Amino acid sequence: MPRINSNVVALSTSRNLDNVQRAAAKNVEKLSTGLRINRAGDDASGLVISKQLSAQVSGLTQAVRNAQDGVSVLQTAEGALDQVNTMLNRMRDLAVQAANSGTQSAASRQAGQAEVNALASEINRISSTTKFGSLNLLDGTFGIAAGTLAAATSTTDAYTFAATSMAFTVGGGSVVTAAVAAGTTVSGATAAASLQSAIRTALANSTSSANQYYSDKVTVTSTSTTTNGVTSSSLQISLGGVTSSGVSFSVGTTVAGLVTTGSSSTTSGSGGIFQVGANSKNTAMNEQIALNFQNYNAVTLGVATLDLTTDTGAAASIDTIDKAISTLSTARGTIGATQNRFDSLINNLSTTMENLTASNSRIRDVDMATEMVDFTKNNVLSQAATAMLSQANQIPNQILSLLRG
Repeated sequence: MPRINSNVVALSTSRNLDNVQRAAAKNVEKLSTGLRINRAGDDASGLVISKQLSAQVSGLTQAVRNAQDGVSVLQTAEGALDQVNTMLNRMRDLAVQAANSGTQSAASRQAGQAEVNALASEINRISSTTKFGSLNLLDGTFGIAAGTLAAATSTTDAYTFAATSMAFTVGGGSVVTAAVAAGTTVSGATAAASLQSAIRTALANSTSSANQYYSDKVTVTSTSTTTNGVTSSSLQISLGGVTSSGVSFSVGTTVAGLVTTGSSSTTSGSGGIFQVGANSKNTAMNEQIALNFQNYNAVTLGVATLDLTTDTGAAASIDTIDKAISTLSTARGTIGATQNRFDSLINNLSTTMENLTASNSRIRDVDMATEMVDFTKNNVLSQAATAMLSQANQIPNQILSLLRG
């Protein structure tokens, strides 16, 4: 039925033209950005997944940089220890030379002693000045938690007792009190032995016959456990032959049948924790790696007071230096193993980033070929609809022929 006021054919054609033009506009937007999803309306669920994957990839990128920083820290520490190792070797040569009493005069031994002292001072300087940024690496504070400790974080930490006495309650309710003076400090590889000596001396000097009886029965040992790459050591005190087997305690803790009122403290430290994952700290997910460097100065290595001026001192110095070299070699071996761990970690993170990026690309990036085919189709339809709209607008003119008749 011919109409003038309502050209339904033209309206229908105009609507189709509008739809095709909007589809073509989206084609152009996707082709120009390279993205299939430019807004939530394009694919709401896909956008959510894509944003999560993007956050993971970004976090992993930073985690790789963190791990690379960890390698740099290890390389810095290992480079410094390499120099310390070289100096220990030189000290050993001097000790071996001094032990050769057949040719060594007092003056030559004194010259060797002077060089050994200078090398010990240089070892101390390296220990106190080796840094990564503002973080000290080799003075025993890297990776040590701040505050009062129930167990040291390494066998070279110092235990300083604040209490004036340590009370041991043994079977039968009898109490043994070791009056260890406030400020008494035990440290280094001899921490267990020096604490044992301090307690035994305190008991032996007591006026109590019971205390004197226990003076040779107190034993102190150092036990170590390794968790997440960090070795933690604690001093275990027991009264052999008096308490039940296996009863022991860490300084500052309480267990059944054995109590101590002593406490220990150590220097606050910093650094040591490397975030090597894209997620928050979680033990199960293992998103962090902890590093801990001991104090590698001349005192803790045992080479601060070497004596090359006598036959006995020179011979003993060789053994002492050998122990220091062994300690340092073990530390460097641990550093090397940890560096290899970081390298493997970096490779794994890089592979994970690659796979996640590929997954994100499949979700969000546009298929350029397919989109171009769709754009061409819509462009042709737009031109055809425009031509048909022109024809539809001519339909009302046909009514004029009826009016002329």
